[in-house]
Amino acid sequence: MKERRTLAGRPTRRGSWALRLLALGAILVVFILGIAIGQALDDGPPSPATETYIRTLTTPNVESGTSTGP
Repeated sequence: MKERRTLAGRPTRRGSWALRLLALGAILVVFILGIAIGQALDDGPPSPATETYIRTLTTPNVESGTSTGP
């Protein structure tokens, strides 16, 4: 009698299609969740407006003849 030899770890043709279909379904679910999260973030309340104040600082006049060194 001859022994049947199979390659370990190699999926059968039917299992291969099922695995591909499962992977495609998982990718589709992740894609749809990404779109839903993006829409939820876009539809949220607007960010508070920021205001920028620009002030010019002036230095006090130093009298001539005075020094701050040693």
